[in-house]
Amino acid sequence: MQRYESYKPSGIPWVGDIPSHWGIKKNKFLLSERKAVVGKDAPKFKLLSLTLQGVILRDMENPKGKFPAEFDTYKQVSPDDLIFCLFDVEETPRTVGLAKHHGMITGAYTVTRCNEQVSSAFLYYYYLSLDEGKRLRSLYSGLRNVITRDTFLSLATPLPPREEQDHIVAFLGQKTAEIDAAIAKKERLIELLQEQKNIRIHQAVLRGLNPDVPLCDSGVTWIGAVPAHWKVIPNRYIFREQNARSLRGEETHLSMSQRYGLVPAKELDVQTLQSESYDGAKLCQKGDLVQNRLKAHLAVFAVAPCDGLVSPDYSVFRLQNSENQPVYFERLFKTPNYLGEFNRRVRGIVVGFLRLYSEDFNAIPALVPPCDEQAEIVKFIESTNTDFENIRAKIDAEIAMLQELKAITVASAVTGKIKV
Repeated sequence: MQRYESYKPSGIPWVGDIPSHWGIKKNKFLLSERKAVVGKDAPKFKLLSLTLQGVILRDMENPKGKFPAEFDTYKQVSPDDLIFCLFDVEETPRTVGLAKHHGMITGAYTVTRCNEQVSSAFLYYYYLSLDEGKRLRSLYSGLRNVITRDTFLSLATPLPPREEQDHIVAFLGQKTAEIDAAIAKKERLIELLQEQKNIRIHQAVLRGLNPDVPLCDSGVTWIGAVPAHWKVIPNRYIFREQNARSLRGEETHLSMSQRYGLVPAKELDVQTLQSESYDGAKLCQKGDLVQNRLKAHLAVFAVAPCDGLVSPDYSVFRLQNSENQPVYFERLFKTPNYLGEFNRRVRGIVVGFLRLYSEDFNAIPALVPPCDEQAEIVKFIESTNTDFENIRAKIDAEIAMLQELKAITVASAVTGKIKV
């Protein structure tokens, strides 16, 4: 990339030198705050949300997440408005967005409109580059990492001539779209590899590893044909439910994660609300099958990696035959066949509170290969998972490099480090 012919100090610590013909303007000369609220007209406005994907429309017909009782204090938003979150800046994944729709957004955000000398898209890219590295950290105040209104409006912004702003915006629009497309392809590749991995594992736990094995009818419609030498046995004869409780709550606390399974709570990246006391929590042993009863039909269950304690509302099942392989049964129950049966058997009053009760789980027939064959299938599962994770790690590294390239490209263009 070319550089400009000459540079001068910007006086802005996180910007450094800028092209000599660029100017410096404070936000109060570039932006005007929009404070109009929707009031009783809220039903006429579409709900907007500031996310990592930008300012998006929320689906009010199929709402997800929390909503206020009323939206009277929400602010009006128009296309090309810049929206800033100036509180909890360090913790908020994205603190700036460029509106593309008419709508309303929480009154806690600062909604602004650019004047004619500045492109809203240019200013968006500039503050996006600052947000990526949380470079305004020195401006925070208070426990909630707030950038006050006066501080924000006094911020100086590097500004090229308007025609050049538009040229930079067009360049970044093309380059970021190209990079986003490359990232999307790699993310799709991960999805396809995940699907392929699951198909191989599902085939292994439902039909075994020998493609030429003789099959017979399982006698269960939703299972179909199975290897002739496998048994079909109700879970009540395979597992025994455990209900031992912790006296002091001092054992290792295990938390359920849809991505990582059942793991010690301290190993989870995301901090969750935890009980102050674990007295009365259920005890489990390494190899026990632990189910979140409210989400078992969503595959939220896993084998305990170590002895510990879990929520008292979880179900803990232990294999009656210690030679059986718990990982085999976990993966068996995560096939579409079994999750479909779990969904048919859950009970409750409303969606979100549907439980898979122990008596229903115990009545479900399980496929039981010989123990040595179970062990071979588990080895295959572990090998398949390892191969997938190795490939995924390489693709994730490539995605991270592309994301870094995108961030560097944006930052370099909006601060004049490259001439576009």
